[in-house]
Amino acid sequence: MSLELEIMAKLKDAMKAKDEAALRGLRAIKAALLLMKTSGNDQITKEDELKMLQKLVKQRQDSLAIFQQQSRADLAEKEIEEIKIIEQFLPKQMTEDEIKIAIKEIISEVGATGIQDLGKVMGVATKKLAGRADGKIISGFTKEILSA
Repeated sequence: MSLELEIMAKLKDAMKAKDEAALRGLRAIKAALLLMKTSGNDQITKEDELKMLQKLVKQRQDSLAIFQQQSRADLAEKEIEEIKIIEQFLPKQMTEDEIKIAIKEIISEVGATGIQDLGKVMGVATKKLAGRADGKIISGFTKEILSA
């Protein structure tokens, strides 16, 4: 089932259940999908959908940090609820140990020897770990491992 059909089905269920948090999160995904379609992107790939979902989560995490700094627990709670809804459609996130192991494997595949090979490793790592690990975390671990 495509993401759009899955969202529509869950949206209908959330409306029936009068689940406001789920409705907000699902409507955000639906709006982002619609925006992607109308921007001239007729063929939306799974990768595009993953990037869009990650972007939605990142936006909410940024807002959450701001709301927590400003002691706005009411708004922070809404962001947390939406993050949980959106993350249901993302692949399971990797643990830090899993990311480190994957990066070490990629480094040996690519034949990287030092920090000068960061670009090569990052290119492969971001593709292999797409949707399962944050780019900043991948970058940090890659730099750490290549520097050692």
